[in-house]
Amino acid sequence: MAAPDHTVEAFTWHFLHEINFGQGTDLYRASANDKYLALARTVRHYLAARWLVNLRHQYETQSKSVAYLSAEFLLGPQLENNLLAAGLEDIAAQSLANLGIDIEELRGIEVEPGLGNGGLGRLAACFIDSLATLNVPSVGYGIRYEYGIFRQTFVDGKQVEKPDNWLAMGSPWEIVHPENAVEVSFGGHVEEEGEGRRWVPAWSVLGVPYNYMVPGYLNGRVNTLRLWSAEATKAFDLKIFNAGDYAQAVRAQTFAENISKVLYPEDSTPQGKELRLQQQYFFVACSLRDFIETVLPEDFDLHRLPERIVFQLNDTHPVIAVPELMRLLVDERGWDWDEAWAVTQQVFDYTCHTLLPEALEVWSVDLLGRLLPRHLEIIYRINEEFLEQVREAFPGDELRVRRMSIVAEQPERAIRMAHLATVAGSKVNGVAELHSQLLADKVLHDFAEMWPQKFTNVTNGVTPRRFVRLANPSLSGLITEAIGDGWITDLEQLRGLEPLAEDAEFRRRFREVKALNKRQLAETLWVRDGLELAGDAMVDAMVKRLHEYKRQSLKLLHIVSLYEGITSGRVPLESVTPRTFVFGAKAAPGYVRAKETIELINAVGRTINEDEALQGRLKVVFPPNYNVTLAERLIPAADLSEQISLAGKEASGTGNMKFALNGALTIGTDDGANVEIRQLVGDDNFFLFGMTEPEAAALQSKGYEPGEYYESDPELKAALDMIASGAFTGGDRDGAAGSIFSSLTERDRFMALADFRSYMDAQARVEEAYADHEAWSRSAVLNVARSGFFSSDRSIRDYLDRIWGAHPVEQA
Repeated sequence: MAAPDHTVEAFTWHFLHEINFGQGTDLYRASANDKYLALARTVRHYLAARWLVNLRHQYETQSKSVAYLSAEFLLGPQLENNLLAAGLEDIAAQSLANLGIDIEELRGIEVEPGLGNGGLGRLAACFIDSLATLNVPSVGYGIRYEYGIFRQTFVDGKQVEKPDNWLAMGSPWEIVHPENAVEVSFGGHVEEEGEGRRWVPAWSVLGVPYNYMVPGYLNGRVNTLRLWSAEATKAFDLKIFNAGDYAQAVRAQTFAENISKVLYPEDSTPQGKELRLQQQYFFVACSLRDFIETVLPEDFDLHRLPERIVFQLNDTHPVIAVPELMRLLVDERGWDWDEAWAVTQQVFDYTCHTLLPEALEVWSVDLLGRLLPRHLEIIYRINEEFLEQVREAFPGDELRVRRMSIVAEQPERAIRMAHLATVAGSKVNGVAELHSQLLADKVLHDFAEMWPQKFTNVTNGVTPRRFVRLANPSLSGLITEAIGDGWITDLEQLRGLEPLAEDAEFRRRFREVKALNKRQLAETLWVRDGLELAGDAMVDAMVKRLHEYKRQSLKLLHIVSLYEGITSGRVPLESVTPRTFVFGAKAAPGYVRAKETIELINAVGRTINEDEALQGRLKVVFPPNYNVTLAERLIPAADLSEQISLAGKEASGTGNMKFALNGALTIGTDDGANVEIRQLVGDDNFFLFGMTEPEAAALQSKGYEPGEYYESDPELKAALDMIASGAFTGGDRDGAAGSIFSSLTERDRFMALADFRSYMDAQARVEEAYADHEAWSRSAVLNVARSGFFSSDRSIRDYLDRIWGAHPVEQA
């Protein structure tokens, strides 16, 4: 199949063909959505030609591929990215302009796919972009969630979750292949069969694949993202329907489709936990069988599987793939256990994305045995043989054996998925230098002592195509004018901007870019949410998943302290730097404290925003449903990036990288990738505060008493007392205000009060620095120039070299 010509005329012909025969209308009667869908499918034609060539070439060469297994892929809008990657930006714009169509209007129609939530999913999306750009054969595997996670709304300042019906108007980027559906089984029991074991499932569902094309940047490579949708094997019972029981007639269909209905179903109930495990097994079972039976040649010798594929486990969600592969090889292919285990240990690698013990998944033996009985047996045997190795390596150390066991005995018998991944994986990596060190020193210390060669680091990165070239076209143009466009695929070339930090004219133009981005953000927030920004004020941004360890509460204490100081007369109003504080975050539906934090932030914001004395001086905005589309507007406009987690709790972060690349200065602790950002951009261009990880650990060990900090710091006490008084909550002291006050003063699990004074001192340094616009601009330029290390292209090269043993492949 030849690709359509890269000409305005050819593009126009294909677009009009899609309007007529794809949408079944003509140009004059076509709706805006008709035009968007026709445009998207026209771009898809250009990608599909190369995609099919790549698939055929990969099948013929059988070079090693990367399969990225991830529960989420936070893709963001596809139109702009695909136009850019295919080199069609100008052609499409000119073609549509000739037809009297504004391409910007069509861009505004696109709804981004509801396939991810936070940093884990966005990282996965950046990685598959870089794999394609680096010409590495790869496939991403995940779930096609019908409703995403949820659409966040606020009612009286409280988070209310609504379905994210992102598929309502059609999804033109996906291609469904029902003929390649995979059957996935659950439940039942295990029987002896000859010398082996046979799983007799109780029920099954079908996994139907939906393919997305993943183009590399201007290189002709188009890889695949394959997402699975669950359907019933017997969707409709006509006999029951005719008997009048209509609900029962489609019960199997409803039950099956629940598996791919939403991302991260609320798991505070037994039913929610079971659905999560069903999701995880569903997508890895589909993916393994798909690769083995569809991607590989029929006569392929699976003993050579490590030469052909590496399965990257993106956190613990896909780890049930380990016993599934063993089941496929031992039970279905008749392999000897040892030969199957030898192959399995060579094809899986594990990325751990957390340091929080509660975030390392465990599944109760009862649930796993009920849902996947054969897999539980396989895990038991893996653990039995593994513990023999531990006893041989550390004779007499039964405490170590218990600590390392894949099977936990307390508080209930459960399977530790991180332990299973570490035992089975050929490599285990953290995602920032500090995180990887703590992973080996603390979280998986026993395993690192036993297998030090397994542990390595790959610091996360972000794709410069989306988060600079597309999100910040004004800055991209300025950079390209100064150093050429090679930085788009070689981000270290940004170092060429360093001398220009001393150029007054370049700094002036850099400030103009930031001012333009602020105006565009203001317009977006007004149209999207009816929110107003405060003129040319500093944009102080904290956007990330709402979790206590990320310490949105500490940011809130800074705002309340500032407000209390102004209203009490302690802080002269004219001395306060005009700021707009921008929050963006979703709280998990069952995470009460996080939802209370959102409610209190909105209450504080409402009070400050309604105070006429503060107009043009302070503003708090919290747009609901923060997503990639909004991030592409906010990040280029930000002046200050809040990365204030308790040291030793954040794995890496990628938002910190995006902000630095777009010229925001960071205020942050030495945590996650902040450590590497500070080392690269320099202490003078970073606002460091707070305890180090060893200091935080020492304070916790000694016995942390948050009340002592509350009583000893008058400024902190005044802020907390103002919250507790109900000043922001209409006099209500018992709801969110009372709960947050009690949580911070009595427990303060992540030590916000201990770091408060250091944080406030750092904010004073921010105010002083921002007053000198030339010096601030110099630091901002240097942040851009020195952040090239944080490209996802570099991350993927590190994976290729340190973990995967795969290589870029020249295309046909």
